[in-house]
Amino acid sequence: MPLGPSFPDLASLDLFVSVVELGSVSAAARVHGVAQPSASSRLKHLERQVGLQLLDRSPAGTTPTDAGIVFAGWAEQILRAAHELQAGLAAFRAEQHGRLRIAASFTIAEYLLPQWLQSFSQEHPADSVALEVANSAHVIERLRAGDADLGFIETPSQVPDLSERVVEHDQLVAVVAPGHPWATRTLVPVEALAATPLVTREAGSGTREALESALEARGLTAPPAVLELGSTSAVRSAVLLGNSPTVISRLAVADELAAGSLVEVSIEGLAIDRDLRAVWAPGHPLPPLATDLLASIG
Repeated sequence: MPLGPSFPDLASLDLFVSVVELGSVSAAARVHGVAQPSASSRLKHLERQVGLQLLDRSPAGTTPTDAGIVFAGWAEQILRAAHELQAGLAAFRAEQHGRLRIAASFTIAEYLLPQWLQSFSQEHPADSVALEVANSAHVIERLRAGDADLGFIETPSQVPDLSERVVEHDQLVAVVAPGHPWATRTLVPVEALAATPLVTREAGSGTREALESALEARGLTAPPAVLELGSTSAVRSAVLLGNSPTVISRLAVADELAAGSLVEVSIEGLAIDRDLRAVWAPGHPLPPLATDLLASIG
């Protein structure tokens, strides 16, 4: 089905996501190298295209509306796909010796893989990496289908038909905005968390599976989602700007916790520590580039 004329262009989506992340049109305009009036005009045109008010504008700053938060999550997925397309085209155009296909879950792809791949690329300047970012369930599917050489997942349980190696450790933490009633409480019972609608990732996410498994081990059922989003950064943005808690990787909110824009909540009887793992199909040896990447991680 062809895309209609009302489908937003990538540059406008990229600008909009930057406004959501930075909280300011002027800051986003500087990042994108455009004048603020031009940025404001492009954002208003974007709202007319989609037929929704995406931003609330005030002297104190610019914040997304409820529709804008959801739209930002969709836009991030489109931009990730565009970056993957750009990287894939560059790889095909370049005269390179090898190509490593990686599928990685969101938290690992956003907060750990960039530094791993930077070191790897310095050692392999003539080789390319094709990265697909998806939730852990989809990463496993890509490996089983033979569409990836190496995967990185966050699921709490082992995958019986895949080989694996622990590459990092992570902790899930409950966080709220400073104005939330839990922000001033010393301890919140785990039963209260299980009874409170949360901002969550989608089904198939390793973060969501880890939370559900931890609550199930205590005889509790995970609460319904007040908002279900397709990326870690979208979840973080929704909690920053809303009034609902989430349980999220500490890696994803370290800066916000340090700055005080999010508050960590201690949940009585709940500690979720997890291993982040590299996984691959066991039927044949790892490609040399995958072996080298794992060796560089340590």
